[in-house]
Amino acid sequence: MIKYAITDPSFFNPQNIDNYYIYKDVDFLLFRDKSASCYAQVANLFIENSKKFNYKTIIHQDYILAKELKAYGVHLNSKQLIAIERAKELGLFVVVSTHTLKEAREADISGADAITYSPIYSTPNKGKPKGIDVLKDLVDAINIKVIALGGIVTSEHIKEIERSNSWGFASIRYFRNSI
Repeated sequence: MIKYAITDPSFFNPQNIDNYYIYKDVDFLLFRDKSASCYAQVANLFIENSKKFNYKTIIHQDYILAKELKAYGVHLNSKQLIAIERAKELGLFVVVSTHTLKEAREADISGADAITYSPIYSTPNKGKPKGIDVLKDLVDAINIKVIALGGIVTSEHIKEIERSNSWGFASIRYFRNSI
């Protein structure tokens, strides 16, 4: 099962390489900082520092920047389905945020490599959790790789996700809390 760590600017400073140790044993590392006023510059620092750790780095939403910075991939939101084809043409690994079976199917049909599906568990400001049974149903209903997301903070959550046959899980707090 893959581990997909999502950075959080409240505790992660891409200029401080010492912060990278918290992401040990991850398969993918997503740079996500919606508050950065100079996002491209900060993302470049992130990519450069990540190379020292051989992370498969993903940039949030900006597939052109992801290509320019030589990131492994891009994580698009559910309103960016039209960008999947272009991102794939650029050679990027494409993950799409989804919250419904319809969005998941659209991402699959459009050629995305994987989706996140959320929220599985309770998480701040993300609406009612879908729960593990809905996640299992989604995994069984589609062909694309599913990454569970949302409220994943305990090892018990990870065990439940493993039993759902999801490809993996993504989290901010799980990795931050594991230090």
